[in-house]
Amino acid sequence: MFVQAVEALKSLRPRAELTLAEVRPPQRLAPYAFALTAEATGPADVHATGRLILLHDPDGQETWDGVLRLVAYVRAELDAELADDPLLPNVGWSWLTDALAAAEADFTALGGTVTDTSSARFGDIAGPARTDDLELRASWTPRSPDLAPHGEAFCDLMASVVGLPPVGVTLFSQRHGD
Repeated sequence: MFVQAVEALKSLRPRAELTLAEVRPPQRLAPYAFALTAEATGPADVHATGRLILLHDPDGQETWDGVLRLVAYVRAELDAELADDPLLPNVGWSWLTDALAAAEADFTALGGTVTDTSSARFGDIAGPARTDDLELRASWTPRSPDLAPHGEAFCDLMASVVGLPPVGVTLFSQRHGD
């Protein structure tokens, strides 16, 4: 089951704006684990990083409601105007749930958090005066070891976070007057 699940994730072919790479998974969360990192770049150089982790415990874990568990983490820098939107956490969560629904990923026990933070730098610390970030952390239990739909949903989530249009839709830049 774990090997089939890993192969499904390894076979993902993300869109050009998204890069996936295999990385060492966390070691103590489950007897078996596999992890991918993700980087996405959207319009206006919006950048996001993420990680998708597959956990497998043949004995299952009570809170998982199964023997496989997917854990997703996504972080993106935001412009200050978007970061001040009080609906941002709800929108961030909908990016995940909409992506899972669109990919027809069958799952149970979905839970997570969306956090928006602002950081201000002072004194001798180099960098921008203020940064705003969105972090989404979620986990769910797939009902099948065919994780292709779940991997596709993760890739779609990354695309949504950086503002990429759906595959096949082209963004036209605004025309400037003479």
